[in-house]
Formats: sequence, structure tokens, C-alpha cells
Amino acid sequence: MKNAGIVIILFWLAACSSNQVQQDDGSPASKDKSFQTVVADLKSPWDIEYDQETFYISEREGTITSWTEGEKPVRHPVQTKKEIIQRGEGGLLGFKLLPGFKDHHRALAYHTYEEEGSIMNRIIEIERNSDQWKETSVFLENIPGAQFHNGGRIEIGPDDQIYVTTGDSLKESLAQDPESLAGKILRLSTDGTAAKGNPFDSSYVYSYGHRNPQGLTWNKDGELYATEHGPDNHDEINLIQPGQNYGWPQIVGDEERDGMVTPLFETGRNTWAPSGVVFYREELIIASLRGEAVMKLSPSGGDPEALTEQYGRIRDVEVVDDRLYFITNNTDGRGSPESGDDQLVRYSP
Repeated sequence: MKNAGIVIILFWLAACSSNQVQQDDGSPASKDKSFQTVVADLKSPWDIEYDQETFYISEREGTITSWTEGEKPVRHPVQTKKEIIQRGEGGLLGFKLLPGFKDHHRALAYHTYEEEGSIMNRIIEIERNSDQWKETSVFLENIPGAQFHNGGRIEIGPDDQIYVTTGDSLKESLAQDPESLAGKILRLSTDGTAAKGNPFDSSYVYSYGHRNPQGLTWNKDGELYATEHGPDNHDEINLIQPGQNYGWPQIVGDEERDGMVTPLFETGRNTWAPSGVVFYREELIIASLRGEAVMKLSPSGGDPEALTEQYGRIRDVEVVDDRLYFITNNTDGRGSPESGDDQLVRYSP
């Protein structure tokens, strides 16, 4: 009986410790049970999509993992006519299921490729079949790319048009060049042409002066918000207006200059490296890579808060059925992966 009692005590201690994580000072902290890992062992994931009870997650080496509750995740390759290049921050990045996906199984993808020794980015349509995704058409190519600053987010706005973020491709002056596709937010029609009503005639450019924007979302009033990486710090959350110049590289953070827009919020000396963003219960929820947190920010003002800081680098966020989902980004060489990384995590407050 004595030995049995010891076993029970040890079992209880182990159960308690399994629900704890270590704080920065090494002391134990209770792990919030509102967060649940629902998919593990993802490979450098970038974008979350959802349709008909199934999640689809793009992975930078050129695969898409799908998962339905109660089933095992399935990973399928993406076959493209120009090879996906995973170099630096490049690879298979943005991914957006097209309306009516359950009927036609088509989506848009943004990926990095190499042509004549130069790194570029392209937007393509892909279609899913039983064992792979395959390129079916090209929407836009020759978007300047580099080892870093490729942008990459694709979203469909309330106006049913396609919005895409592009980075400055490590050539700062291109962000201010209205003829270049680099350092911009682009707006395309559903046939891949420049959308009607764009602020510059026959141009894809919707806004410019961006360094490396990686997140787009709209509030219930149809206002567009974008996240943007600053230089080491001074990361930005911008309220996007068509045709406006957001300043890079002429102004940074809360600096001001005539004809240029100062961000709604900037991180000052702190570094977030914000990526995906979504509205959740009237607040902006922001995936923070360098900041290793899911951040919460009210667009009406006030200080930001960390929803969680226990999962390392965060790449994207999505809301499904009033629950928040996010993917970690610890396996791309910049994070410190733990067992099970990378992960899709569900937050149920």
C-alpha cells in the first residue's frame, strides 16, 4: 500500500507539471487551457485557409497540408510551371481559396521563383485533385523578389477583388516607384487584370511606400488594415486608403511628411515583425514573428496586449466559428522549434 501511495503521488505531480510551462525566470507558469494544439508537425507554414470544415495550410517548401476535425492531416505537393524557391523568406507564401471552392477546388497562390538569375514572385491559380495541387493559370508574374522582403499575403476584399502585398525586395527606392510592383499593396480583378477603379490608370497598384507588408484584413465597415515590418523595429499597422503613399523609406514609424501617411500604430523601439492579421471581436489580432506572440490591438486606441507568448514565432491568424486559430513559425531556421512544431493552435476563450 505504501508503494501504491507513492505511485499515486508521483502520477499526480507529473500531471500537474504537464500543464505547466517555464517563465523567463525559470519558474513554472500554468499553461492556459484555452489554447489547444490541433495539428502538429507542420513544415514552415505560412497561410491558413478554411472551407467546408477543412483547414488548408500552405507550407513554404511547396506543399499544402489539409486537416478536418477527427481525421489525420494530409500533405499534398503543389506542382507549378516555375519551380518554387524556398530561399531566405521566400517559397510558397500566400494562399487563398476562391469563392465556390467546394465545387471547383481552385485557389490562388503566391510563390517565389528564379528567372535568369533573379528572384521573383508570381501569383497563380492552382487546382486540387486527389493527390496534388496543380497550376492552372498565371495571374501576375515578375513581381520583384529577394532573399528577404517578398510580402506575400493574398486576400479577397469585401468588393470581391483580390488584394496582394509585395515587399520592397531589398531595393528601398522601388517602394516609392509607382511603376514598380515592389513595396505595394496590389488590387486585381478575378481574371488577373488590374481591378477597375484602382487609383492609378491601368495599374495594379492600390497603395505604395511599403517596406514588407504581410497581413491584410477588413473591419465590418469595409476598412482595410495592413501589417508591415519596419527596419529592426518601428513595425506598423496601417489603415489603407487607395492611392496613398505610406512613406517607406522616406519616413519611418511616427515620422511625418507632406503627402505621406503615418501609421495608425507603430511599435517604437519594440520589434514585432507582424505577419497575418484578422479582426476578432472588434479587435485586431496580429501574428508576431520576432515578438513571438499573438498580439491584440484595438484600432480605436490603447496599448496592445499579448494574447499568448507561449508558442514562439507566429505567422498567421484566422477566425472560424468565433474561435481563433494561429500557426507557429519555428521550423524555418529562425525559431527554436520544440517537439511538435510547427503547429496549428485553436484558442477558445
